[in-house]
Amino acid sequence: MDKIKELYIKNKEIVNYLIFGVLTTVVSLATKYLLLFTILDAKNSIQLQIAVVISWIAACLFAYVTNRIWVFESKSEKIILEMFKFFSARLATLGMEMLIMFVFVTLLGLNTNMWVIVWTLVSQVLVIVMNYVLSKVMVFKDKKHDMEK
Repeated sequence: MDKIKELYIKNKEIVNYLIFGVLTTVVSLATKYLLLFTILDAKNSIQLQIAVVISWIAACLFAYVTNRIWVFESKSEKIILEMFKFFSARLATLGMEMLIMFVFVTLLGLNTNMWVIVWTLVSQVLVIVMNYVLSKVMVFKDKKHDMEK
């Protein structure tokens, strides 16, 4: 048990990011599937993109709060600027997700429920990795500097 605790402390940021990344993915997927399998149709490209955007908004709000508090432990008082950077980075990965879904589900016609699930999961893996990199490099990079002020 001590080794697990030591490993956690050594890699706290990454472990917390993975935990909250999974939870963010759950928020995103639950929102998207709830919309696509109830009131929206994945075969309709506009409705598919609406589901992606709505799920992104829900996931992004959840991710910002959890990343700020538990992952990167931001103490920045420049919350508006931090949020702007965070949401800008997330917009970039939203575009990436939308492009993946458009190409594979809409253009290639892989629009059965099973293919929607497959391409959503593929895009989510890529989004999680890119979100960590962008958060680390662009959004929460000044954690130590902000704490010293």
